[in-house]
Amino acid sequence: MTSNFNVGVHKQSPAQVTIKYFSGSPEYVAMAISIAVLDCDLLLHGRGHKTLDRFDIETVSDEFLLTTFGFPREFIYYLVELLKDSLLRRTQRSRAISPDVQILAALGFYSTGSFQSKMGDAIGISQASMSRCVSNVTKALIEKAPEFIAFTRDEATRQQSKEEFYRIAVIPNVLGVVDCAHIAIKAPNADDSSYVNKKGFHSINCQLVCDARGLLLSAETHWPGSLTDRAVFKQSRVAKLFEEQDNNEGWLLGDNRYPLKKWLMTPVQSPESPTDYRYNLAHTTTHEIVDRTFRAIQTRFRCLDGAKGYLQYSPEKCSHIIQACCVLHNISLQSGLDAWTFERTEATDQSGEDIDPTDPVDPEALRVRQELIQNHFS
Repeated sequence: MTSNFNVGVHKQSPAQVTIKYFSGSPEYVAMAISIAVLDCDLLLHGRGHKTLDRFDIETVSDEFLLTTFGFPREFIYYLVELLKDSLLRRTQRSRAISPDVQILAALGFYSTGSFQSKMGDAIGISQASMSRCVSNVTKALIEKAPEFIAFTRDEATRQQSKEEFYRIAVIPNVLGVVDCAHIAIKAPNADDSSYVNKKGFHSINCQLVCDARGLLLSAETHWPGSLTDRAVFKQSRVAKLFEEQDNNEGWLLGDNRYPLKKWLMTPVQSPESPTDYRYNLAHTTTHEIVDRTFRAIQTRFRCLDGAKGYLQYSPEKCSHIIQACCVLHNISLQSGLDAWTFERTEATDQSGEDIDPTDPVDPEALRVRQELIQNHFS
């Protein structure tokens, strides 16, 4: 039986594919068109895994990179080397976007807080690709979190950190300062009030601990906004870490929203003597470092800035983005960038929290604090 279907795929050159003539069933027509499209696709992009370099970082100025993506050229190169293996693993498909373009897309989002079309146009990718790049880079950064955010440091580093804290306001043996900050997020799809904080907006309550330079020692970025700072702290990995230590070589500093512990010094709630006032002033001055650190992070990474709008994702994805920005903060600081370069001066918008006067005070912790005050602020 002779068919009246006749498809001719004629390649006049490697760049030309034409369907000369077809007739017959729609299925055959669709197949012919698919073959032609596939041939063109392979012709443009090659067979198998291929990385497309849509944006050449070498063709733009240092100023453009800094103002558009928030970081200097050398740091971006460093990030590419640090994350490229992970990013290539995540894009083992044809026409993958190169690691440097993925990183620029993510930095553009972190620093501006939006998937503006002009950002995608600048690096030659669509908004959908921008979103995928942010997801890939966020996951890659989170994989690096244990390398860059950790309490486990050598004795020499811990001693240096204590000395840096001491030079601020002469409080000895400070290992870190702790505080919480709320990041606004969109309301979860489910009818979930657990993310509504005391100021009435949906948020994630993030507990940060940093050293005297603003380097994060801990960043827990997943707590629902309805939880108080004290409730977050009691359930945190930091509290568990210090509670399990037999001999504390120093202490954290927290404000009055935190419970007084042998290893966590808080201000005197009702100071009476000059020594109490001097201690409280020194405590406030030193504790301010963690607030400055959060302000710097939130200002550098505008996606976390409530003034730019809330994060438009599920709480889990928002948590990952916040964590990725914290990792980036530490990587940049350890790479020699100034932690306070982008610090804003206005106070951050924190969710108010009342102190529970019925919370029992540890007598031993009270003794340790009183001894500290008498020995160093009399």
